[in-house]
Amino acid sequence: MARNLDTIYDNITSAFVANSVVKQLYGLDQKKTFSQQFSTVTIEAILMYHVAVAVWTLEQLFDLHKREVDGIIKNQKVGSLRWYAYMARQFQFGRNLNPDTDEYDNSGLTDEQIAANKIVAYSAVGKRDGVLLIKVAKLVGDDLAPLAPDELAAFAEYMTRVQCAGDELEYINQKADKLKLNLSIYYNPLVLNQSGQRLDGQSSTPVADGIRRYLRQLPFNGELVHAYLEDYLQRIDGVVFPNIDAMAYQYGNTGWIPINVKYQPLSGYFTIDDNDLIIKYIPQTDIT
Repeated sequence: MARNLDTIYDNITSAFVANSVVKQLYGLDQKKTFSQQFSTVTIEAILMYHVAVAVWTLEQLFDLHKREVDGIIKNQKVGSLRWYAYMARQFQFGRNLNPDTDEYDNSGLTDEQIAANKIVAYSAVGKRDGVLLIKVAKLVGDDLAPLAPDELAAFAEYMTRVQCAGDELEYINQKADKLKLNLSIYYNPLVLNQSGQRLDGQSSTPVADGIRRYLRQLPFNGELVHAYLEDYLQRIDGVVFPNIDAMAYQYGNTGWIPINVKYQPLSGYFTIDDNDLIIKYIPQTDIT
């Protein structure tokens, strides 16, 4: 793991003042640190800082390279659930695979063109009764959405060609699970008003904005947990403490189903309409 810049700088300067030749040339006091004997504007201090930055940058690059290599190794374990999820994101709409391979010939294409062809932005793979369940979604603007029928048909054909022999695949490509929330928000009257609006005018819906922000940053196919959402809402300025009075989800044509502790969306992601977000604001004061 890469060290922080201050640690590297301290190590370099400590080694510098500890060097016997440097001590003799500069007449240094071995009981004093580098910063006690060199001003920050001296050539020596500036040089040490630039060397530290170079070392720090190199260590960051090594860490990044290691993470990339580790990711490639994990994703290339052919037939694993992670591998299937990785391969799903490599699908390029409208492009043909090289004969007898699971790779595309992208010669002549720019990185931007390749990225535009990779329409599966999110994927997750699970297993049920021996069948691999592949959840996928694309991005439309900043929102997740299902693949269009022709996109899904091409994607299914692609997966058929790259899959391991004998595996049975099933695709989940649906609109977002709908979420319904009933909340009690105990608020600070110095920051929010009785409608939940910020008194300084920065936002008229800070709590609703926070909920949607939380849903967007959930990992694809990640669980929505009561306690985690409440912890997140409590960090919103003006919220003293929140309470989830009721939470429910709706998938496809089902009715509303209560979420008691946690829920993993069947589509892989959530959406919430204004009409399904009911917030009661209760002032919380320090007066006893």
